[in-house]
Amino acid sequence: MVDFEWYRSFICIYKHSSVSEAARTRMMTQPAMSQHLASLEAEVGEPLFTRAPRKMIPTERGKALYTQVVPLIEALEETSQTLKNSTATSLPILRIGSAHEFFREKIAPHIGSYQMRVIASLGVASKLLDWLLEEKVDVIVMSQKLVAPGIEYIPYMQEEFALVASPDYVEPAFADKASFEAWLCSQPWISYGLDLPIIRRFWREHFQKRPQTHPTHVVPDLHSVLKAIEHGAGISLLPTFMLDDHLYRSKVKIMYPSCTVHNDLYLAYQMKNRNSPNVKAFIEAVKRTV
Repeated sequence: MVDFEWYRSFICIYKHSSVSEAARTRMMTQPAMSQHLASLEAEVGEPLFTRAPRKMIPTERGKALYTQVVPLIEALEETSQTLKNSTATSLPILRIGSAHEFFREKIAPHIGSYQMRVIASLGVASKLLDWLLEEKVDVIVMSQKLVAPGIEYIPYMQEEFALVASPDYVEPAFADKASFEAWLCSQPWISYGLDLPIIRRFWREHFQKRPQTHPTHVVPDLHSVLKAIEHGAGISLLPTFMLDDHLYRSKVKIMYPSCTVHNDLYLAYQMKNRNSPNVKAFIEAVKRTV
């Protein structure tokens, strides 16, 4: 079997036309370099160089072999060096679970400052908790404290939801809450699910009852809700962090800004990992960017 080092020595001799110079370049003894060449020639079955005074002249077989192997060896050496550098400078890995919109708006802009490699998994609350229990993620951002063995929750932040419509949406004034509620019920609502958790909370907080409305449109995520609102499809409740971008501010508007609702967010992880340096570093980092 051909040794990888034999090829490296052969290429070095070819480039320098000298065994002694190749040996110095590779920091080997000249006898060791000569042995590499002799072993490769024995494997190939014919000479690769003609020995001339003070010069090694490649044979036709030597030229052909050089053409074949030099790009492969150089590519392999480059890959080896890349792997070595990657290993030497590798950052710790942290696997994060979050809702799509929250990750995009609140976490993704800051991952370059976390001093760790982030691997994100995005989904709904129940799926995030399953991933945490299965140890597919290290820490999750949750809008609910779902009971699960061995899971610890810590408060993270409050997200504010506001009533959002297209800029030209008529915003009537009302003398009482009953009229306001009746008007809301008559509007086309857009939701990302049929369970309406935030809409239910809005109704409980402002009208002390369950909502008497049903979504006209159900779309897969909050960014789709925002896009539909922008084009006049209806109204909805959206987290205000999605509206921080001035571009969105110009395409939609917040109606009745005093009528908002808040939702608590938590960071959750397995109790056994509460002292994990990576988890603790991430928690400190995201709290600085609230």
